[in-house]
Amino acid sequence: MSTQPAMINRYRWYELVSIYAGIFLFLTFILAPFIEGFLVSLKPLGLLFSSPYKFWPENGSFAAYRTMWISVPGFARYIFNSFFISIIVTAIVLVLVVPASYAFARFTFRGSGLLLGAFLAVNMFSGAVLLIPLFRLMRTFGVLNTYFAMIVPGVAFLIPSAIWLLRTYMMRIPRELDEAAFVDGASHFYTLRRVILPIAMPGITVVAITTFIGSYAQQFIFALTFNSKTEYMPLPVGLFAYFGRQEVIWNELMAASFVGITPAIIVIFFLQRYLVSGLTAGAVKQ
Repeated sequence: MSTQPAMINRYRWYELVSIYAGIFLFLTFILAPFIEGFLVSLKPLGLLFSSPYKFWPENGSFAAYRTMWISVPGFARYIFNSFFISIIVTAIVLVLVVPASYAFARFTFRGSGLLLGAFLAVNMFSGAVLLIPLFRLMRTFGVLNTYFAMIVPGVAFLIPSAIWLLRTYMMRIPRELDEAAFVDGASHFYTLRRVILPIAMPGITVVAITTFIGSYAQQFIFALTFNSKTEYMPLPVGLFAYFGRQEVIWNELMAASFVGITPAIIVIFFLQRYLVSGLTAGAVKQ
């Protein structure tokens, strides 16, 4: 039996200190804005600009979390709209991206490189640049002031990056698995469904998570341009209501922001467990 120490025990004490110090510094920069935002949501509005500034709130409470529901009527509807739009966008993207990524990863056809380059070029354009042509298209098809007005642009802008991400993952899957399935008489569709998909589930999960987050974050500009009905407004527009003409209700804005990102955090929490679970599933023929 091997008696070699674990890899973590091979580091010297000062190397371990440097590693953990780097991790602590990284997490500090990442988490500090969220911690500060949460503490702001606990402070009374009159104490936010007090001098000297106090990081920890005195007499902090969750009053802002209660009053925000009254400040912006229909806030729960905004959260539902954002969640609904993101789920639909993610589902459509996955349905289109999975077979497309498999085709780009396994087949060589004329213009494939040019098409992949075009997908990459799409990500260089900001949504604001294409608002006018998109608005004309939405008006022509009669989908303004509907969920489709925010779903269609979301799908269009998120498909290119999803194809690149999932194609790279599928290229790492051994081609011998496809060849073994073809020898047994399997079609390309059957091979994708029964052989490739179980192994590619970690990559598909990553694509689903990034697509959901991207759709959840990019709804503001599309909602303001393509929709004017309150019942279809997503969360970013609801948060925009806190920016008044004379003052910004910062504590309620932070409270609404943390409540608004809760659905996304819940989805990520439940999906991250599948990042590893499908790594080897289906690789061995039963």
